[in-house]
Amino acid sequence: MDHGVFTELSLVIVIAAGVSLVMRLLRQPLILGYILTGILVGPSLLNVIHDQEAFEGFSNIGIALLLFIIGLGMNIATIKRVGKSAFITAGAILLTVGAAGFVAAALLGFSNTEAYITGLALFFSSTIIIVKMLTDKKEQNRLHGQVAIGIILIDDLVATLALLFVAAGNENTIGLSELLTLLWRGALIIGFLVAASRFILPKVTRKIAASQESLFLFAIAWGFGVASLVEYAGFSIEVGALFAGVALASLPYAQEIESRLKPLRDFFVVLFFITLGNSLNVDNLGSAVVPALILSAIVIILKPTVVTLALGLLGYTKRVSFKAAVNLSQISEFSIVLVVLAVSNQLVPEQLSAIITLVAVITITTSTYMMQYDNRLFAIFDKLKLFYSMFDRERTHKEARIASNYKLILFGYHRGGHEFINTFRHMKKRFLVVDYDPTVIELLQDKRIPAIYGDATDAELLEEVGVQNAKLVVSTITDFGTNQELIKHLNFYNPDAVIVCNAGSYEEAMQLYELGCSYVMIPHYAGSERLSALIEKNGIERRHFDRYRAKHLQHLEESHPLTSAEDAL
Repeated sequence: MDHGVFTELSLVIVIAAGVSLVMRLLRQPLILGYILTGILVGPSLLNVIHDQEAFEGFSNIGIALLLFIIGLGMNIATIKRVGKSAFITAGAILLTVGAAGFVAAALLGFSNTEAYITGLALFFSSTIIIVKMLTDKKEQNRLHGQVAIGIILIDDLVATLALLFVAAGNENTIGLSELLTLLWRGALIIGFLVAASRFILPKVTRKIAASQESLFLFAIAWGFGVASLVEYAGFSIEVGALFAGVALASLPYAQEIESRLKPLRDFFVVLFFITLGNSLNVDNLGSAVVPALILSAIVIILKPTVVTLALGLLGYTKRVSFKAAVNLSQISEFSIVLVVLAVSNQLVPEQLSAIITLVAVITITTSTYMMQYDNRLFAIFDKLKLFYSMFDRERTHKEARIASNYKLILFGYHRGGHEFINTFRHMKKRFLVVDYDPTVIELLQDKRIPAIYGDATDAELLEEVGVQNAKLVVSTITDFGTNQELIKHLNFYNPDAVIVCNAGSYEEAMQLYELGCSYVMIPHYAGSERLSALIEKNGIERRHFDRYRAKHLQHLEESHPLTSAEDAL
């Protein structure tokens, strides 16, 4: 029997599991572990992977699934909202970072053609790295995530044109007919997707939704089919998969499709990063170190600076501008593909391929850490009051603050927020909803529900909405770190307030109680419906919550004695 691909895949997964365990113990980002696995199994070291085409196919599946699921969580209104800002910011990156890359390459002794390609390679940011990190942190639907995704979509469109020009490098020209054909194909595909999402997909999915297996297979067929069609038309798989997801986003089955595809996505995305690491040739990189460090500095320092300034001037907050900029602080795997193609067409020397490969390793590694700790970095830069505070003004992408004394404040609308809104209305008390999803804010405002866009960890926002005067603060947000920051802020500025938070586990609930939370909602024990009923029945007096809190703590200790024993130790 031929065990070729199966044996190679098995060995790679075993090695990846071991490396991931080490990375977890060292508390390092798993993405770096996957890329390191790829380098280990690559030709420079263990040389495990021989069927490169099979693993590249696995890699493409991971890309398609990841972008397809991102598309399922987006809608046309979101794309329109960030489209103009993404286009302008991408243009600013191309002009500044591209120009800096050109000048740096020219000073390093490269020809004009080589310098142009170097500048273009520095312009692109990694779609897969950005989307993976946003998804892991559950920030793909936040404003900075949507802006970053919008910018990398434009990157992909520019990449398509760049491939056309580089592929035509031997002739040193490209005809107008090729560009017109590309635009015509793109318009045709968009028209088809719009028509399908309105008239075809709702009817088809309604008939097959009764069978979860059929819905699962249809979703994969649709996502891969559209991605392949878009690729055949001359665009990238990323663009096709994302648009395929957007076409299904308005359907009531989108969330079900997303939940079923996630395990499949996670497996193939791991293979993508391993394949990326395997493709990085670490041989003969000695002469490339100095040029790579210079070009990496442009990407890691200049690109985030340009993005932060551009978004700030367009009216985004400091936090949104900074976090979107951090997400874009690397070059793309496409940058390597672009240079390799240029080498094959004899437009640039092999040395440039080695340099860009090393730049990719440096910037992807650095940006992964920056994205992992972006909130801490923002706090440091904000405390130092660096350059981006100069353009932090009243802005169009930040709803007008409502100076008032709200006694009830709800952070996060999803996961039961509507139950609390109904309760607050029955209590006839003034309340405010704060959410970090702009589409949620638009929805609530259309329903005449007082709501503003904002981040629950933004101290300025908390002061402006008046949490220091609130009697009851409820957070349906599932992020443990966000709830920690919110509780600490309230303990300092409003220690008498009743604080209700959400927790995903008993361990998190115990820690939130130790911080001073009045009551913690946990799935399968006390959700939003039950707690809303308790609030409506007993009001928002702290003494009532103290009683329920004591009962809940007793339940937690009885249900999880090991947790209590560990805490005691």
